[in-house]
Amino acid sequence: MTPAARGAAPGAASGARGDVHVLTPGDHFSPRTGSAIPTVVDGLCRAAPPDAPRPRAVVALGTYPERYASAEVLTYRPAAARSWDRYVDLALARTALPRPGARRTLRPTLTDQAAWPPAVVLAHNAPQLVPLVADRHRAVLYAHNLLLRTYSRREVARVLSRVAAIVCVSESLAEQTRPYLPPGLAARLRVVRNGVDVEQFHPRGDPARGDRLRVTFVGRLIRDKGADVLLDAVALLGRSDVCVRVVGSQNFDAGAAPSPYVRELHARAAALGDRVSLEPFVPRAQVAQVYRESDVVVVPSRWAEPFALTVMEGMASGVPVVASAVGGIPEVMGSAGVQVRPDDPQDLADALDALASDEALRRRLGAEARAWAQGHDWRWARTRLDAVLAGLG
Repeated sequence: MTPAARGAAPGAASGARGDVHVLTPGDHFSPRTGSAIPTVVDGLCRAAPPDAPRPRAVVALGTYPERYASAEVLTYRPAAARSWDRYVDLALARTALPRPGARRTLRPTLTDQAAWPPAVVLAHNAPQLVPLVADRHRAVLYAHNLLLRTYSRREVARVLSRVAAIVCVSESLAEQTRPYLPPGLAARLRVVRNGVDVEQFHPRGDPARGDRLRVTFVGRLIRDKGADVLLDAVALLGRSDVCVRVVGSQNFDAGAAPSPYVRELHARAAALGDRVSLEPFVPRAQVAQVYRESDVVVVPSRWAEPFALTVMEGMASGVPVVASAVGGIPEVMGSAGVQVRPDDPQDLADALDALASDEALRRRLGAEARAWAQGHDWRWARTRLDAVLAGLG
């Protein structure tokens, strides 16, 4: 790690354990990416109490140099990638042996942990990091996805025996995780829902719509995210006063070659003429403006999204959000927003038709969405995380 990172002062809160957020190797702690985990880490770090030790984020050398300023960045030299590690790990896991490939990749993140003041190490999406955390620290598994599908209960009991808590980003994810845990570990499950930046994501000055209802999709262009469902809904709707803007790429790279699914979307968009525009991925700094230029945000996911940050960001922007009632999305929306059946273009078309036909309804739902987001910002989420951490002892 960098010399400045070694021996960092623990901060103003006497005796408090600071946060050390370990990002999965290869992920970025930068606004240039649309990845959810760095967004969550940044939000939680910015909302940390002012008298607490400054949070730290552990990031591999070679990731984007533009980094969030919300945490002290600790860097490490990553292990060389080996394509066969994953297959060896899965084979050994079937015999209840440790997964050496995952641990080899994760071990460099903790190279200097002996020099850190006693800390809470938050292992983001990394169960195999937990046994590598030194006894002087407390290890917390922070689950943004269902992580234990390939684990037996016996392996879970061994790998997570020392975990202080397992934090899930929604009740839905916690319930999906619970069957994989022995009773003693299931008792350590906690839920801390994500928040949203209500200053970065805010309504435009005039909420009035123009001649067309501007419907926006922001996200990765993969089938699970359901952009094709939105295009099918527009085709069913058949209204010339509704236009759709799809912003995203297969991954977080605007220059990547289009996948077969992306090519399929372009073909569908061409059939709809000027009612649809497809634009590549944009950095997070530009996403807020995309929402402000929208009248409705649609999150048509097919899969059980554990949280879906897009929902909260659209709501904070003061526009109605129409989203699939699947996974953690209903929790994210609360009583604000419009839920539709997943993978059902007709249900989505009906919801958009109602919003296009009733301006008063659209404005009311937008105002309710903004109010809900303001009550569930990153300070709200941080308070809940702090309550979990305070209970670790």
